[in-house]
Amino acid sequence: MKGITLLGLGLATIFATSSCNNQSGEEKMDSKKGITKAAFGNADGKEVSLYTLTNAKGTQVKISNYGGVVTSWVAPDKNKQKASIVLGFDSLSGYLSKPPYFGALIGRYGNRIAKGTFKIDTATYTLATNNGANALHGGNKGFDKVVWDATTENDTVPALKLSYLSKDGEEGYPGNLQVNVEYTLTDDDELKIEYKATTDKATVVNLTNHTYFNLTGDVSNTILDHELKVDADHYTPVDSRLIPTGVIAPVKGGPFDFTKATKIGLRIDSVTGGYDHNFVLNKNDTSLTKVATVTDAKSGRTLEVFTMEPGMQFYTGNFLDGTFKTSDGKAINKHTAFCLETQHFPDSPNQPKFPGTLLVPGQQYHTITVYKLSVSK
Repeated sequence: MKGITLLGLGLATIFATSSCNNQSGEEKMDSKKGITKAAFGNADGKEVSLYTLTNAKGTQVKISNYGGVVTSWVAPDKNKQKASIVLGFDSLSGYLSKPPYFGALIGRYGNRIAKGTFKIDTATYTLATNNGANALHGGNKGFDKVVWDATTENDTVPALKLSYLSKDGEEGYPGNLQVNVEYTLTDDDELKIEYKATTDKATVVNLTNHTYFNLTGDVSNTILDHELKVDADHYTPVDSRLIPTGVIAPVKGGPFDFTKATKIGLRIDSVTGGYDHNFVLNKNDTSLTKVATVTDAKSGRTLEVFTMEPGMQFYTGNFLDGTFKTSDGKAINKHTAFCLETQHFPDSPNQPKFPGTLLVPGQQYHTITVYKLSVSK
């Protein structure tokens, strides 16, 4: 979503392939189930760590407490060749160069708020604007750019617990917001993300994760041949600023119709700029429900998405232009990654017909999203 070029200058990615000089091939990683911690640099005068979660199958997910970023997710393909299915950096400096939200926790408000302003009752709040006239993903220093407090748990499954206090007035948002996020890697190759938050003053909250996926594990391949199925009969059209018009439109028969498994590239040229749109999920409640499936025939990998959220932003790496390269010299081009960001809808604070995002004292914000990886035999 997003208008920034991929990858920092001269920095390697952890986008692992068998021929790359990267973490999955270069390091001797402990395949024992559990969670380990390693130094990852310093930011804001604080030590930053990189945590490796390993399940019983040997699948490994690396997460930093800087921005809660998922830096890699290494798992085998149908030929038992291991690679990372996500884009990320192999050093903290990559994230300090302010990339487009690679793998990061997003808040206070994921996606866009028009003109960086909204009202709660009679009070008007003015936010930091960082996407033209709009506020995007929490502002100039959203949750993706802060150092979270971290604790680990390893009783039955490896889990990383992150917490952050977003103070009243931060980036223009009201209320002291206490946020807790837990990442868990199960033995079924599920990355579970559980979000909780409380506030001492009425505010708006919309938390998500912004991981970029390429199921081939090789950035030389686009994601246009990936097949996507989304359980959504409607989506929210946007204007030239990528702000929803307020209309909830049917997808049937058009380029947004992924109700049946369809190659991402089949109709992408019919969408100006590529996909960067919110899908209105076919959900009647807040139960954890499967809402999307992505399959890559080349690798045999399938990614399923389960969420409690009413919406999901589908983004196809529209702004990647080959300027930056992986550690082995491969260009990062347009449409070489996709994002499935579970969420409430963009600009909901200004759209009375959209599901509300208001959180008041005494209530708890609570939502879960699960990304489940599998491989065909």
